[in-house]
Amino acid sequence: MLKKLSPNIKSSITRSISQSFEQYMNEIGWSAEHYNIEQFYANWREYITTKALWYDKIPEDVISDPQFHEDLAKRVEEVLIRILNDPPTEEQIAQIEILQEKLNTHYEYGCKAEAVYVQNLLEENVGQLK
Repeated sequence: MLKKLSPNIKSSITRSISQSFEQYMNEIGWSAEHYNIEQFYANWREYITTKALWYDKIPEDVISDPQFHEDLAKRVEEVLIRILNDPPTEEQIAQIEILQEKLNTHYEYGCKAEAVYVQNLLEENVGQLK
């Protein structure tokens, strides 16, 4: 069912999954212990029904079709796997190492999105030192 949607809507769906996931992970500090897939889905569901422009463009018969939801679940899984497997850039690694030396910290990060979170956190802490 997802394949029948326009490329723009499919792209918007993917973007909303990425944005919602990264926002959720930032809220929980990228903590595996605090991660709850049901909470992520609840956050995403709220986002798509209140803020996403693409949701209203999908016909009701498509939204109510179980195959659509199965396809959507597969897309969510694909996007999350892609995010979690996208390695940090060399520039991110270098910047984080410099900041961690200044702050005498050792944050771990496994993907590019988590590196953004760690770098922002460290930059905020360095800013508080000044």
